[in-house]
Amino acid sequence: MTDEPAPTATVAECALAVPVERLRWRCDPSALPFRSTAQMPAGGEVVGQDRAIEALAFGLETSAPGQNVFVRGLPGTGRMTLVRQMLAEVRPCGAPAPDRCLVHGFQSPEQPRALTLPRGRGEAFRQRIDDLVDFVVGELPKVLSSELVRARRAALEESAQAELHAITAPFDQELRENAMALTMVSAGEAQRPMILPLVDGEPTPPAEIARLQAAGTIAADDVARMRERAAHYQRALETVNLKTQDVHTRHREAVRALFQDEVEATLDRECDRVRREFDGADVARFLADLVADVRQHHAAIAAEPALARRYRVNLLSAHREDEPCPVVVENAPSARNLLGGIDRPLAPGDPPLADHLMIHAGALLRADGGFLLLDAREVLAEPGAWRALMRTLRNGQLEITPPQQGPNGGAVLTPEPIPVRVKVVLIGEPDVHAALDSADPDFPQLFKVLADFDSTMPSDTQGVTMYASVLARLADAEGLSHFDATAVAAIAEHGARIASRQDRLTTRFGRLADIAREAAFVAGKAGAELVGAEHVREAVRRTRRRTDLPARRFSERIAEGVIRIQTRGSTVGQINGLAVTHAGPLTYGFPARITATIGPGTAGTINIEREANLSGAIHTKGFYILGGLLRHLLRTDHPLAFSASIAFEQSYGGIDGDSASGAEACCLLSALTGVAIRQDRAMTGAIDQHGHIQPVGAVTEKVEGFFDVCRDAGLTGTQGVLLPRANVRDLMLRPDVVEACAAGRFHVWAVETVHEALAVLTGCPAGERGADGAYPTGTLLALAEARAGAYWEQATAGLRLAGLAVSP
Repeated sequence: MTDEPAPTATVAECALAVPVERLRWRCDPSALPFRSTAQMPAGGEVVGQDRAIEALAFGLETSAPGQNVFVRGLPGTGRMTLVRQMLAEVRPCGAPAPDRCLVHGFQSPEQPRALTLPRGRGEAFRQRIDDLVDFVVGELPKVLSSELVRARRAALEESAQAELHAITAPFDQELRENAMALTMVSAGEAQRPMILPLVDGEPTPPAEIARLQAAGTIAADDVARMRERAAHYQRALETVNLKTQDVHTRHREAVRALFQDEVEATLDRECDRVRREFDGADVARFLADLVADVRQHHAAIAAEPALARRYRVNLLSAHREDEPCPVVVENAPSARNLLGGIDRPLAPGDPPLADHLMIHAGALLRADGGFLLLDAREVLAEPGAWRALMRTLRNGQLEITPPQQGPNGGAVLTPEPIPVRVKVVLIGEPDVHAALDSADPDFPQLFKVLADFDSTMPSDTQGVTMYASVLARLADAEGLSHFDATAVAAIAEHGARIASRQDRLTTRFGRLADIAREAAFVAGKAGAELVGAEHVREAVRRTRRRTDLPARRFSERIAEGVIRIQTRGSTVGQINGLAVTHAGPLTYGFPARITATIGPGTAGTINIEREANLSGAIHTKGFYILGGLLRHLLRTDHPLAFSASIAFEQSYGGIDGDSASGAEACCLLSALTGVAIRQDRAMTGAIDQHGHIQPVGAVTEKVEGFFDVCRDAGLTGTQGVLLPRANVRDLMLRPDVVEACAAGRFHVWAVETVHEALAVLTGCPAGERGADGAYPTGTLLALAEARAGAYWEQATAGLRLAGLAVSP
């Protein structure tokens, strides 16, 4: 390494230096058509989204199949705000949604039936059925115990008794005439009927007769006749019993039929009022099933009124007739919250098993006939939610999916599908849209309308005036001080910095609104009537100070010598690359030391990060491009016979991106030629195989990161950054960096090729091939080809000594 004073600027440096006026776009406050935002009409929160508004208006107003909307854009561009504003103004598409309810499935209790009712009539229907259920529980038992029903039942009793008398009276008479009697005898704990002979007018059991026979009181012949008659009439008793049982059975059935007929007739009269009010086959079928079920189970309901719960209506979706189309925002779009679910019975008085009354509607049903707003990333994060959403949109049928097992181990409820017509508005980032478009074949068919929110807009007077209108609205809405023209210009310049373009302003006004609020706070502390440019700049500085701890720690480690970054002198095979880190929405740049070593061999160029599994795919691709560049620059008549390695020193995490590939190319050529690279320069830019330096991101932050390191070490007037010429329009450097460049204490060079970069980094011309195909003598690339030839000679000399043939 050498550390002599750097020479004065070369011709190449002067030619490639970026003019100071191109280091930052400046908004001239005097050119603005207002003095402060107090003179401006309050604008909306959404600016610069004309095309998105047009697409969104079409998507919301059309009713064609599959015309659901995906709103694509970055957070903070006003996506949700604009959707809400337009939904407040849009007219509903098609007929308003009807009311939906669930009723008990009488044929299949595990499948509640879905009823569709005219819009605005669901609540009335539920009330009518509730009244009907109350009648079943409270009034129907009174009807069944009325004088008329009791009289009809008494008549049935009287008829049954007469029939029984006609059966039993002749049998009783015959028993008396034959000195026999029917009596009940004990058989264990039970009593059974038995025919016994009469002795002295009293029924006498067999044991007593046997005793009397033994005592000589009754003759043996008389005993035999008694036993024969008793057996005869015992058999006759069985026949009589069968006839009486038949009478009792027919009597019970007649009484049951009496009550059932009375139940049916009574409920039919009550249901006629409901049928006349709510016409429709589904309602008629439900009422008929209800009447039939009460007819069958009225006695059990009288004993346990809670059983009548199954007749009540679960009103899932109800509307007023004049109610506008619904707009539902579901912030927690789980499958259950989208489709609806089945609650477990937990409250006192709940039935032990779930029923149709425990089913609740989800967002899709609440949005029936209207709009459902969802965050795409949130939907994808919920298990099963995306498939449930797409299935509903594809089929037009809402299936309330039950849990895997019914509550308390009971049967699983599977309600009938409910027809729905809902327009879904998905809000998501560009990467989410790309992933869905490639992974789900249903997505492009169901979300045919794309409303693209641009993250930037032109930085012209119209754009700055839009900023002023939004700031006026913010000041009025939140009671902030108004902003003068200089403050608006400062916020516009910060918007250009966020956009990373001198000719564009960011439309992510959420970030700018935070700066504006803090600037108003700073102005208030200073006692200023209006917010000025310095208040805005102070708010920006305060925002950065709150999150710049990693950057400050990095600078401290450089100053302490823990991290080796040189900002003076020259070194062979070493260059300052530039990288970035993020702290929330803010980006910080910092230098990264890249080194290269080279020697004879056949291993080619080795990417140490890739070998250590620390290189990302894009960084690895850039490294392979570097190999192609060497073959393009060094067109030798023999293979390149050297082994080289390149590494990011003191880097212990993953590395990705190709923005350092230009610096890596220069570093490798320095190691190959032995020409030192100036350490007071840093470089960013991607390389292609022909040596063009291509644009990269975050150039503003990278320049500022190297400037901060140089400033802390002491500015020498020779330090600076090389960046792609195509990135010059992206520069929005801090005022202190621009001032240093204007004073000649720091520099920014724009390069288009690796040749230009090498000239600035080494002070040695890279060289262009002449008509003979060779580089001019004394140029860096001529030296590189010579060194490559020397390595080839060293590699082949060993092979010749071993007696091996070598061919170029």
